[in-house]
Amino acid sequence: MKSLKNRMPMNPKSSDATPAPAKAPLAGAPVNDWLNYLEAIHPTEIDLGLDRVLVVLRRLFPTRPRSRIITVAGTNGKGSTVAALERLLQASGRTTGAYTSPHLDRYNERVRINGADIPDDSLVRAFEAVESARGSVSLTYFEFGTLAAFVALAEAGVEDWILEVGLGGRLDAVNVLDADFAIITSIDIDHVGFLGDNREVIGYEKAGILRPGIDAVCADPQPPASVMQQAGAQAVRLRLTGRDYQLTRQGAGTMSLSLGDETIELPDGPLPLESLAAAVVACRHLAPALSPSQITGVVEMLELAGRFETLRKQPLTLVDVGHNPHAARWLADRLARKRQPGGRVYGIYGALADKDVEGVVAAMAPVVDHWYLAGLAVPRGLSASGLGERVAGAGVDGFETSTTVAEALEGALAAASPDDIIIAFGSFFTVSQARAASLTAC
Repeated sequence: MKSLKNRMPMNPKSSDATPAPAKAPLAGAPVNDWLNYLEAIHPTEIDLGLDRVLVVLRRLFPTRPRSRIITVAGTNGKGSTVAALERLLQASGRTTGAYTSPHLDRYNERVRINGADIPDDSLVRAFEAVESARGSVSLTYFEFGTLAAFVALAEAGVEDWILEVGLGGRLDAVNVLDADFAIITSIDIDHVGFLGDNREVIGYEKAGILRPGIDAVCADPQPPASVMQQAGAQAVRLRLTGRDYQLTRQGAGTMSLSLGDETIELPDGPLPLESLAAAVVACRHLAPALSPSQITGVVEMLELAGRFETLRKQPLTLVDVGHNPHAARWLADRLARKRQPGGRVYGIYGALADKDVEGVVAAMAPVVDHWYLAGLAVPRGLSASGLGERVAGAGVDGFETSTTVAEALEGALAAASPDDIIIAFGSFFTVSQARAASLTAC
């Protein structure tokens, strides 16, 4: 498999420099030492392609893992789908391992064994195994971490591996393992430099997780022709929303999922309904003994950090990791329904430089009354002034700028009345910093 030519430097300020050879951590070194090492061993942050990963995978796994592998791709909603399916399979009595990215607070969040974050010692053992196996093969941070997750899940001996694609699908490191079941959550424009600038091209990349003859779900209400062509060419038994299952609003706070002769109630809570529905449809195939009432009971309890998460109730302060126009449109709709008569919405926005800031602003502008723009001092992060220039270019002039998310949150809390809403969004970094700042503010 050929690598894409697109390569993103770890540190844009020094992308032309050749990194000094990194020295592997000593045996038993802490997780942070390993993460620093992973950041130093490959010259680019994103270097799509399966060649390098396949070499190391074959050394680690001479034969395919015996567990059932469920791969989840999509522009948005992947984390919610993984979390829902994970809980549903556990409720059916199966053991699960989940791999997701990125994380909010600790790297360990990326690997869950039966719902619990992986402990440090298990993660370090997995890192050590990958380091021993890779030899002279250079791996990106994500590739190394993906292989380590595979090692950890195999060591745990769980029955189901639920794997979230990091970027795209076809050339993502997760895709080195053939899926037994695949889910495509949504298809929209994001990561243009790597995946293309239209839904057909992006759909082709997402559909790269499909394998001949498997069962799959596509939750996008209008799947691109490229997805349908790939599914047809490989005789994939693809379940489509609107054709094979339907979502219908039953009233305030309740949706109905119709699947065959069954009707399953889903709460209209903090997670995207399309993602919940995709997980439920997958569950009916993967764990058919679970009853509709049991499914409803599981999804009613679902929450996921950073996904329309409530930090405080007065004023209502929320965070959401939505960072592209598709996610922003969903978020704007949820905020419009949450808004109290006469209440205002204060938006705290921090973004990475390679994101469609203008598209996000256009989606959120109808619901946000006043903007607090926060700088992100992270790789690819936009400064407050840089973000301000792009937001102003999108036609918004009612904003204030802050050096940090914490400062922006402090300003919004000072301005907001009890009936107002504060929403911090735009990046996992934005949400992580807002959550930390909220704990301090309390």
